[in-house]
Amino acid sequence: MKKDFISKNEGLNPYKNVAIVTGAASGIGEATAKMLAAEGAAVVVADIDEAGGTRVVAEIEVQGGIASFRRTDISLASEADALVAYAVDKYGRLTWAVNNAAISLAPMLLDKVPNEAWQKMMSVDLNGVFYGLCAQLHQLVACGGGAIVNVVSVSGIKPLPGLAPYVAAKHAVVGLTKQAALEYIDLGVRVNAVAPGLTATSKFNALPEDNRTAFAARQPGGRAAMPEDIANAIVFLLSDKASYINGDILMVDNGASLRSPK
Repeated sequence: MKKDFISKNEGLNPYKNVAIVTGAASGIGEATAKMLAAEGAAVVVADIDEAGGTRVVAEIEVQGGIASFRRTDISLASEADALVAYAVDKYGRLTWAVNNAAISLAPMLLDKVPNEAWQKMMSVDLNGVFYGLCAQLHQLVACGGGAIVNVVSVSGIKPLPGLAPYVAAKHAVVGLTKQAALEYIDLGVRVNAVAPGLTATSKFNALPEDNRTAFAARQPGGRAAMPEDIANAIVFLLSDKASYINGDILMVDNGASLRSPK
């Protein structure tokens, strides 16, 4: 489908940076959206969780930031296109995008993964990033450049027992990140990824306290990352301070991936 988004309007647009963050109703996405808004960007909070997304926008606005919520199912190419169109229609341009939304499954051996679960994982964690990249890259080129960060997890770098679909999807997103970085740098767009380790998101915090304590104790420094730890890395990679960083996969795990499995 031909994408026909709005081009930037130099001199009239009050927003230096306009960002899309998917999966922004909680966790890493929420922390990133709030941090970008605090840096002065207009932020589109995208998620299927309307209550959570609306809350994040309200909290950004209370702090004086600019944000709006757009319900988006990233597994649909049409919704990825509509999300970008919404951003440029509302704020006049797009400069940054963070592809963070993902799902996970309960751990199981590879041969036990149901076909339906595999397809669902690929539709969100892989296809969703591909559709997002296609729409975002098209618009960023039209706007004269920008930056994208994909969130891949340490599972995009090395296998983890019981997580075959997640590992496969995240490895593929690493490949997409490098491919997009190679193809679009001469068109003014940088594409990088962050690979978080264990992070204290809502899913982690919902575990029994004994489990949380045990998992955290295995991490360097004895704690899980906070969502803000990951958001700091994302915001850096989007910024001009990272203007010569492209196609990189930044590990944000406090060195956990350097340790041998116990």
